[in-house]
Amino acid sequence: MQAALKGASKMTNTVVVGAMWGDESKGKLIDYLAHDKDVVVRWGGGSNAGHTVVVDDQEYKLHLIPAGILHPETLCVVADGVVLDPASFVGEIEHLQGRGVTCENLKISGNAHVVLPYHRLLDELEEKRKGKKALGTTGRGIGPAYQDKAARIGIRMREFVDPDLFPARLTEALELKNELLTKIYDSPALKAEDIIAELTPYAEALRPYVDDTALRVAYAAKSGKKVLFEGAQATLLDIDLGTYPYVTSSHPSAGGSCIGTGLGPTQIDQIIAVSKSYTTRVGAGAFPTELENEIGDLIRDRGAEYGTTTGRPRRCGWLDGVALRYSSLVNGLTDLYLGHMDVLCGFDEVKIATSYELDGKVIQDFPSDQARLSRCVPIYQTLPGWKEDVSNVKNYEDLPGNARRFIETVEALIDVPITMISVGRRRDQTLFRKP
Repeated sequence: MQAALKGASKMTNTVVVGAMWGDESKGKLIDYLAHDKDVVVRWGGGSNAGHTVVVDDQEYKLHLIPAGILHPETLCVVADGVVLDPASFVGEIEHLQGRGVTCENLKISGNAHVVLPYHRLLDELEEKRKGKKALGTTGRGIGPAYQDKAARIGIRMREFVDPDLFPARLTEALELKNELLTKIYDSPALKAEDIIAELTPYAEALRPYVDDTALRVAYAAKSGKKVLFEGAQATLLDIDLGTYPYVTSSHPSAGGSCIGTGLGPTQIDQIIAVSKSYTTRVGAGAFPTELENEIGDLIRDRGAEYGTTTGRPRRCGWLDGVALRYSSLVNGLTDLYLGHMDVLCGFDEVKIATSYELDGKVIQDFPSDQARLSRCVPIYQTLPGWKEDVSNVKNYEDLPGNARRFIETVEALIDVPITMISVGRRRDQTLFRKP
């Protein structure tokens, strides 16, 4: 165990991504790895993400602040690619400070875009307009904020915290937004003075944290410091590589770590994906291995599969090895962290999808387009389960034989070493393995 841990610590710059559709407990791994990192960087997404970290039975739910914040000696950066909701962010800081976490090691990119009240309103109105075709967004305004960023009409953090710039930029933006609200959605117009009054306290609270983070991160990497890049959401939600249109509005795959921070790809040493030992998904979209039966319900209950951000019950199913293999390829994985092994304890048998049947043909590769994926039927490899409780196991060799067989089968299927295994929610419930 110690040898594997020491080997991992030699890596200078590490990217952590979600392997599937999110909610894989990336926060636990990021918190663990952050103990010997100089910088932890959140590169994309917004408050629609949620990371849960458990330390000594104390639970911390994080949405925008990097999971490395519990290590006071580690610089935590919210980078350019993030869209930041000021009220949510300040609330998160205050909650952490109330629990003894100072947040003095936190910096926010001045280039990060701001989620404003009209973004949340437009998100809700658009989902309502779509009815049964709604995407199942969190309603947090993330998509509309990224739309404004791409349209070059968004407001950045540096403008938001500048009392001389923000009123003019907001007034300009509201001209267009009120046209949409009143003429398309039949909703009342918003007033700039109301929004300014609401958000000014948050701007004042966040002003000290705003910085040129791209330079901080680049100089840290150039000087040999250890940088950990924290992904939000997951690969199959990537706006380009994911199951479009049921995706997020950013790049949570490994490449996004460079796009959202300014670090060059040649400076990445290690890319770790986090996967559960089964598969979950929140919201709409195709899900080939979904179990809409008592097994799926049991996995949900055992794994406490309810969203950190929304509280919504997650859809659950057997591990999708086809999707996991796709994720390993598009991310260029060096390692896989396989989690939630304790949830599968007690099953007579466990299954892994190794291929799909699509329109009468067997396919090995994951179709990322919604139309074909929705017609895929999983072809499973069935393995014997394990009855033993694994939550207190400290060494890989002490896992039940069938649990090790499951892990090694997944490893062979995706051709990526599984170097870390989670057997519970706490920091110390992590096993290190050298394949």
